[in-house]
Amino acid sequence: MARAQKVAKCGVKKEDGYLYFVDKDGDVARVSMNRGGKKRKRTTKKKVVKRKAAKKKVTRKKTTKRKTTKRKTTKKKTTRKKTTKRKKRR
Repeated sequence: MARAQKVAKCGVKKEDGYLYFVDKDGDVARVSMNRGGKKRKRTTKKKVVKRKAAKKKVTRKKTTKRKTTKRKTTKKKTTRKKTTKRKKRR
């Protein structure tokens, strides 16, 4: 492929924000650039009426008393020390 060559100077001064191109008739034309992917037609947003939700009354649950069961106390086994017979000294 060969590089593009400038064929003729046409004397068009470029301005920022425009795209210049050669149209079907061979004339130089310009179009404003559309940047950032913005929508061309803006849709009007309908106002949404926000309704305030009525505050719900806080109801506390009734606390029920738990049935207490008596625990059986277990007696600890007492360990007796073994007694050893001492020799009598004379």
